[in-house]
Amino acid sequence: MENVHILTQRVSARGDFMPFSAERYRISEQHNTHDLVTKLQTTLSIEGILTIFAEHAKQLINLSGLQFQSALGVSESVDSDTTHTPYSFDLDLESERLGQLIYFSQFPMGQAIETKLQQLHAALVYPLRNAIMYTRVLRLATKDALTGLNNRSQFNDSLAQRLERCRRQHRPFSLMLLDLDNFKQVNDNFGHKIGDDVLQEFANVLRNCVRGTDSIFRFGGDEFALLIDDPEFTTNKVIADRVMRLVSQSSLMAQYAVTSSIGFTLANNQDCENEVFARADKGLYRAKAAGRNCAKAY
Repeated sequence: MENVHILTQRVSARGDFMPFSAERYRISEQHNTHDLVTKLQTTLSIEGILTIFAEHAKQLINLSGLQFQSALGVSESVDSDTTHTPYSFDLDLESERLGQLIYFSQFPMGQAIETKLQQLHAALVYPLRNAIMYTRVLRLATKDALTGLNNRSQFNDSLAQRLERCRRQHRPFSLMLLDLDNFKQVNDNFGHKIGDDVLQEFANVLRNCVRGTDSIFRFGGDEFALLIDDPEFTTNKVIADRVMRLVSQSSLMAQYAVTSSIGFTLANNQDCENEVFARADKGLYRAKAAGRNCAKAY
C-alpha cells in the first residue's frame, strides 16, 4: 500500500481540521504572534496589512483570500481568491467599529480555528486602525470634500508624473479644463445648497465620461480638469462631446440652465507643467469666447 501524506490534523476531538503546519505553530505560538505584530507595524497600507496577516493566518487555515470591509470601502490581500466560502468576523477596538474581516476558504472552518483566529485579531486591530486613520487623512489631503474627486494638490502631482512618463516612455496625454457656464447665477439666485447639488451632478457626469486610465480633478468653485491618456486629439473630442451631451440630458443642469465650456491640449515630451496648463486654459478661453457650451483645442 502506498504511503499517504497527512496534510491536516484533528483538533480537540471536535472534528475540526487544521493545516499540517498548525502543530508547529502551536508550539511556537508566542514567538509567532510577536513576529506578526512586528511585521504589521511596518506598513500603513490597509492592503499591505491584510497581506501580511493573511500569510500568517495560512498557518491556521487553508486560506484562499482575505477581505476587509469598512466605511472606506473594500480592501483585499494580494492575490485574494474570493470565490470560496466566506467566514466573517466583526472587528472592534475600544467600542469603535473598524469593519468586517472576511476569510475565504474552500474548507469548513471549525470552532477551534475560529477561536485561534479571534485571538490573532488582537494583534491585528491596532495596526489596522492606524492604517484606517492614515488612509482617512490621506484622502482628506488629496480629495475634494464635496464631490469626492481628486483636488488641486493631487492634480499638480499627477500632472508632473504624467509629464515624466511622457518624457521617458513617449506616451502623449491630454489635459482638459472644464468649467460650468452660468454657475455663479445659480449660487446667487438659488443658494449654495443648489450650487453644491449642481457640482455633485457634474462630478457624476465626468465619472461617466472617462475611462479607468483617466483622472478627474476639481480645483475649487466650478473648475475641473481631466488627465486623459491620448495619443492624439481623438479621445479628447469623444470625451468632450460625451460631457456636453450628458450635461444637456441632466434634468438638474437643464433646470438651472447650466452648461459646460471645455478647453484641451495635447502634451508632448518637451512640455513643462506651466506650458501644458497654459495651452489648455487658452482652449477654455476660446470656448468661452465662442459662446460657451462648446469645446475648443489649443
